[in-house]
Amino acid sequence: MYGPSAEPSPGTPSVTLLTEGTYPHGHGGVSVWCDQMVRGMPDVDFRVVAVTATGREAPVWEVPAHVRAVHTVPMWGPPPSGRAPRGRTLRRFLTRLEGFLTALLDPGQEHLFTAGLHDLADHADRGELSPALRTEGAVRALVHLWNRPALPTAAARPTLHDALTAIDLLEHALRPLAAPPVVDGVTHAVSGGLATLPALVAHRRHGVPFLLTEHGVYLRERYLGSRADPHRWPVKALMLGFFRLLAREGYRCAALVTPGNRYNRRWEEHGGAPPERIRTVYNGVDPAAFPPAGPEPETPTLSWAGRIDPIKDLATLVRAFALVRKEVPEARLRIFGGTPRGAEGYRAEVAELAAELGVGDGVAFEGRVEDIRDAYAAGNVVMLSSVSEGFPFTLIEAMSCGRATVSTDVGGVREAVGECGLVVPPRDPEAMARAALRLLGDAGTRARMGEGARLRVIEQFTLRQTIGAFRDIYHELAAGRTGAGGRPDRAERTHPLVLARAAGGAG
Repeated sequence: MYGPSAEPSPGTPSVTLLTEGTYPHGHGGVSVWCDQMVRGMPDVDFRVVAVTATGREAPVWEVPAHVRAVHTVPMWGPPPSGRAPRGRTLRRFLTRLEGFLTALLDPGQEHLFTAGLHDLADHADRGELSPALRTEGAVRALVHLWNRPALPTAAARPTLHDALTAIDLLEHALRPLAAPPVVDGVTHAVSGGLATLPALVAHRRHGVPFLLTEHGVYLRERYLGSRADPHRWPVKALMLGFFRLLAREGYRCAALVTPGNRYNRRWEEHGGAPPERIRTVYNGVDPAAFPPAGPEPETPTLSWAGRIDPIKDLATLVRAFALVRKEVPEARLRIFGGTPRGAEGYRAEVAELAAELGVGDGVAFEGRVEDIRDAYAAGNVVMLSSVSEGFPFTLIEAMSCGRATVSTDVGGVREAVGECGLVVPPRDPEAMARAALRLLGDAGTRARMGEGARLRVIEQFTLRQTIGAFRDIYHELAAGRTGAGGRPDRAERTHPLVLARAAGGAG
């Protein structure tokens, strides 16, 4: 825990911001959004619970004085201290764990998820969860379930190694259940998934209203990521089952879900979020902070900005660039952005691909740039090649800078661009190359699109509008004017039959 600890003024909304791998320890669009929200609302009392990799990450954002505290929840450091229960208590834990694991693997038993999750949260409170999951009994429980003939995992002949791997992954994923308890105010998870765990516990135990903002669709990104996951199918089935049911539980319990675009809204409705509790709030930028970028480079240049990550699909971008080079041999591709830990191999693959396609001399990995506006100014056209996005900051920032853009049709991209940029299918290098060539060959179209893009940002996607919307939401939730219901009484929270009945109606 670090940061200021001054007490809030009477009547000030208290908001616990829940993040995963972003603010205040990471770069990227979601971190930018968090910093903008916090700095834009000095009249709100903030705390931050940040799910991080090891807990040793240094903050990369300086938190303002009205952020009372920042607490980190490390996912991959040493296991939390504590001892596994013994005897009857351990047997009771294993029985409850079996029900929870069954929910993840058997669609007919998904109603067991909610009660099972909160049983595990109780063990996490006592420091027992991580050591209990590392017992032989926990592994045996999973092996037994996996091999039930009625479950599809049995056909994959799961091994003991698979079980050890899956239990280990689940133990890490559940560590946020042991985060410092939130007993008042409002919780605001800025993504789905693991960041929602402390919010779900606070809502269940103390009736704390829970706000969920998804910039990308967390569950969809887990599905996409599983394609490159090296683990065998039984392991994937367990973890995808966990993320699917966790997403549904988050949608069910959130007082409000605030997607950044209509595309996300459709996913959230399909995942179980009641339509009346969904309110779209677009991301915004300050047009004064992102003024027109000025003269274009003399050499035909495509620029890209973001973090180096498979979900950004730089491979398609490089393949498209190779096609562009056949028509415009002097063209260049400049890639701006850092490489997060764990993505070094992907960066090397992209560089190798450029060399194999014969365009390595035209592709420059510029690294993280001090001023992101320089990345947009570096290109005649700004590219976005992702296979998944919410409402991307890089796109609306580039639009505010008056640059023409070529973007993949994912998330809220088409909503952002309108008629002021070119949108192409994802994973389609030929379409991306055609769009880039069209703009590189027509300075007049580039200028018209760039001017229209900046006006579109000024009219629809300003930071002032975004901050105002969330300030109003915080006050609504703090005052109890919006939400999924008040705090349940003690009997409703604790009686196992009521828990089971409530879980049966989830989704």
